[in-house]
Amino acid sequence: MRTQGSAVLIGSAVGAFLTAALIAIFYAGWRLADLPFVPFDVFDWTTRVLPGAFIEFVIGAMVAAIRGLHLGPTSVVAKIIEQAMGIVGLFITGVVAGAVLFGVLRALRGRYAYLSGLFLGLIAAIPAVLISSFLNKASVALPVVSALWILFVFASWGMALSWTYLRLAATGAPAEQGTDLEPFVQRVNRRQFLIRLAGYTATITVSGAMVGLLSERHSRMKMEDLMPWSATHVLPNAGAGVKPAPGTRPEYTSLERHYRIDINTTPPKIDGMMWRLKIGGLLEKPLSFTLDDLRRYEPMHQFVTLSCISNPVGGDLIGTTRWTGVSLKSILPNFGLKPNATHLKISSADGFWEILPLEMIKADERVMLAYAWDGVPLHEDHGFPLRVYIPDVHGMKQPKWIESIEAMDHWEPGYWVVRGWDKVAKMKATSVIDTIAFDMTIIGADQRKLVPIGGIAHAGARGI
Repeated sequence: MRTQGSAVLIGSAVGAFLTAALIAIFYAGWRLADLPFVPFDVFDWTTRVLPGAFIEFVIGAMVAAIRGLHLGPTSVVAKIIEQAMGIVGLFITGVVAGAVLFGVLRALRGRYAYLSGLFLGLIAAIPAVLISSFLNKASVALPVVSALWILFVFASWGMALSWTYLRLAATGAPAEQGTDLEPFVQRVNRRQFLIRLAGYTATITVSGAMVGLLSERHSRMKMEDLMPWSATHVLPNAGAGVKPAPGTRPEYTSLERHYRIDINTTPPKIDGMMWRLKIGGLLEKPLSFTLDDLRRYEPMHQFVTLSCISNPVGGDLIGTTRWTGVSLKSILPNFGLKPNATHLKISSADGFWEILPLEMIKADERVMLAYAWDGVPLHEDHGFPLRVYIPDVHGMKQPKWIESIEAMDHWEPGYWVVRGWDKVAKMKATSVIDTIAFDMTIIGADQRKLVPIGGIAHAGARGI
């Protein structure tokens, strides 16, 4: 590396090779041992510290692009894009880090190479450890194990960058006869060495990715195949005289097609047997509920249409399914609330929260703690083990993966309201034409040709 510029350029390439392998190793560790996947954790942290208005702009642009380019179901594609952004972010950081390290080592003429690499690895690892320990709820590994794993992988990555620099420097320098370097230095040029390095790191990257994907597929195959309610029941209006025109979206949304929008790239993993709903704050005494405790109450079932506040007219960030749970109003007397309690703060495992006035809960028995959708326990993607349903408001006001409820004597802004989003988030009346069935012309009583149209109209729980 004759010049500083060539050192930086080669460092960028080496950084790309080794960071791709780094990401694959983190991915394999995540899938095989539930260790943190750093790119997702850092991305989730970034979305929390950026201004709410910027996040709103990005979400709107993403939804518009997905719809305009017909890329597929909006929530699925958006989640893939978020995950890709996290991975690309770490990859670019690694490329820049490789360029900087090679430039520094070129200026130092290779002195303190391994120390510099170790220092670089720790600079990357320590913030990642702090972020993962604070945000990561998708990993079930012990915090100390997760921290040591992140430190080890990043330190190894930094040392590998330094080792590569020294090998490249050695391939360009003549070996002195009679010294220990002579048998060690291989007579290959830098291009050959970089090609070999690319091959090695590509093997690691592909192997790590395949191991992770196979592990993910195996874990999905182990999931219980539960029978949903809709598989053995008809909808209440199945006998209606008006039938939807072909091409109209289904009135009832299957669980695998229900949209999922939340603040994390991956859902929290919660052990249902160990989970407790903790009730605290302004109570006579703290208490907690297990899932079995909640199921002992008289269950209520509601057909709920839920929509994301970012859903455009005609969008697919909306779904209807049958919710099952317990009315929050019915279990409220068991909380032992103090007279000055006026609000409940509902907090989730992913760091999300929302505040509900007790006055609203007491006046509306539809407000419910839901533990099942379509007759089966909530999937982890949709809030297992517990989520709340609040009539007439968008999903941004409805926490999933609920861990605690705190009785308070005042109102506070919820997660998105703190970030400048709509304080009320009330669902507005909207209607959409999904299809015009030109090939199903109907002859009316007056011999006029009628063309069926199909679509939906909704206004939350208020009805049309």
